Amino acid sequence: MSLLEIDTTVFLFINTELQNNFFDIIMPFITERAYLIFLPIFLWFFFKDRKNALIALVIAFASTLISDWSSNALKHYFERVRPCNELDGVRALVGCARSFSMPSNHAVNAFAFITPFFILLKNRVRYALIIVAFLVGFSRVYVGVHYPSDVIVGALFGIVSAISIIGFYKWSLKRFETKPYVTLLFVFLLAINLFNIYYIQNGPLDLSPDEAHYWEWSRRLDLSYYSKGPMIAYLIHLGTYIFGDTVFGIRIMAVMFFILSSMLLYKLGKNLYDEQVGFFSAVLLQIIPLFSAYSILFTIDSLIIFFWSLSLYLFSKASNVKSLNQHTSIAKDNSSAVSNQDPLIKLKQRSNMSLAFWSLLGISIGLGLLAKYTMALFYICAFLFLFFSKDHRRLLFTKGPAVAFIISLLVLSPVIIWNTNHEWVTLKHTAGQVHIADGFQISFKSFFEFLGSQFGVITPLLLIFMAVSVWKIRKRCEGSFLFWFSIPIIAIFLIKSLHAKVQANWALSGYLTCIIAFSAIYMKNLYSAKIGFKILVSTAVFLSLIVTIVAHYPSLLNLPIENDPTSKLRGWKELGAEVSKIYEQTSTTRPVFIFSDRYQVSSELAFYIKGHPVTYCVNLGRRMNQYDFWPGFYNLLHYDAIFVRTGYGKIPYKVAKAFKKVEKRSLKVYTKNQIKIRDYSIFLCYDFKGLKKTTPDSF
Repeated sequence: MSLLEIDTTVFLFINTELQNNFFDIIMPFITERAYLIFLPIFLWFFFKDRKNALIALVIAFASTLISDWSSNALKHYFERVRPCNELDGVRALVGCARSFSMPSNHAVNAFAFITPFFILLKNRVRYALIIVAFLVGFSRVYVGVHYPSDVIVGALFGIVSAISIIGFYKWSLKRFETKPYVTLLFVFLLAINLFNIYYIQNGPLDLSPDEAHYWEWSRRLDLSYYSKGPMIAYLIHLGTYIFGDTVFGIRIMAVMFFILSSMLLYKLGKNLYDEQVGFFSAVLLQIIPLFSAYSILFTIDSLIIFFWSLSLYLFSKASNVKSLNQHTSIAKDNSSAVSNQDPLIKLKQRSNMSLAFWSLLGISIGLGLLAKYTMALFYICAFLFLFFSKDHRRLLFTKGPAVAFIISLLVLSPVIIWNTNHEWVTLKHTAGQVHIADGFQISFKSFFEFLGSQFGVITPLLLIFMAVSVWKIRKRCEGSFLFWFSIPIIAIFLIKSLHAKVQANWALSGYLTCIIAFSAIYMKNLYSAKIGFKILVSTAVFLSLIVTIVAHYPSLLNLPIENDPTSKLRGWKELGAEVSKIYEQTSTTRPVFIFSDRYQVSSELAFYIKGHPVTYCVNLGRRMNQYDFWPGFYNLLHYDAIFVRTGYGKIPYKVAKAFKKVEKRSLKVYTKNQIKIRDYSIFLCYDFKGLKKTTPDSF
């Protein structure tokens, strides 16, 4: 008899042979409301040993969350069908879900939750927890939804998961005694980024249009692209090569780079001030709304945060910001003229010795430019800091900055080469983005929109505190460093907003040093501050955290779609599923191509349509985009096609004229609360007759 046959036989015995009226009443209750049995036992533990019971409770919740998430992944790995969906004559006393069977999540969660209490609390009552957990597992078999092996594997998995978390807790506790801030940061980053991975896999957000478009780039690797450098495409190509063409394969890079960004901010804050400042800076980066979005969404801003942070760290090391501050303080206390010159001599020596840091800085800036061209603002900030700092001004005349500049241009050379072969379209696009052709004009509307957006993405109290803190410390050496790498960037975009619209995220690199300044002035001294001030600063941080949570789960506020910033990241999967059905039906008789008149729609279709087909973007008067550099559909004569637009409307005359016949279908996509997200117009186009390609005249 095989193990599978034994498993089935034992299942049928428990499910049918052990049937009795008492079990028919009690087992469904246990399987659905076991928490009512656990609760009095947990209350007993808290009554007897509150401290250890609280620790066990926290570990129990962590164990349950992690094991439940992991067991769901195992279900999709084993893909075992539930007995109530597979066997005849099964007594299903509760609903038989369509999810897979191995392992039982009820068993996983029950044993993961009780194990910390059993191990950490030495009380005989703990054995009652094992009995209840066993009954939960047994009930899953009795009610007909799991095989015995599902329960056994689930129980073992839950126990192992809990033991691992307990071991991690004990290790962290021991390490905390010698390295408290490093340990706290490690635990914090591990916890929040495990959540980020979970959110990527189970959250409500589809790929953003930009993410989908960058993924399209990654399928056609090149030296550069129309609007951006190639860095984002290369990294998405790497992620999807390892994890497949999935949302996780794209966004895992955001998680990795954001962890590194927090670590760099910790190192920079520690080097400029101390471990406390570094710790608070790294934590704040993770919870401020403007930045936390890029720990999940993988766009060029995820990369600019990392490369700007890395360049800040390397520049501070190359220019010896902290050490110089210490040496000049000593020099001022020394009456000897030779001693007064000593720090400058040492500065020159260190400049020569730190050529490696300048070289690494050049590489970092260059890679940042391959991600986003606003990385060029680093040159401006670095120059202003060196020029206005009398102790560092001489560095302008050393070879270090020149080496960094030259190396950064060499790293950027693929973009330069690509543009020489494509009529410098990136420069034309950038000029269009900053509205150079519009000439001089004043727009107070765009100014106040940008200013208001900064209060929204940072939150009002925190933004005010950050501005005050970076101004307060501007006269000290390290404070001057933070000032010149923040205020010029924010000022540039504020001034630019007087001319034309500026996106809320364009100035984000300027806030990185503001975070360190806020941590140094306010967070570090929070414990010793007056109670009113404590409340004010804590409220600023707490409000920022609340906004971040709501941004992850906007349904908490039930916002109207027009006011929900995440609405652009929903409704694409449903469109892909609908077009996939149509594509499969129509392509049986004749070849079919898929296109839209917007690159965002074309990219989302390419990703979410089954099989990831090649899609196209027709020019009906739009500005240039990357699709114009790739082969078009213009020679696919007599093909059928699917043309998709957002909104409810008619097919453009130019497109309709290119086909023999056109049929329209509509799709409305709703949230779980039945709030409409978006309308789509889907046109089935038959027998392509040809269409003259139009060259875009705007960039």
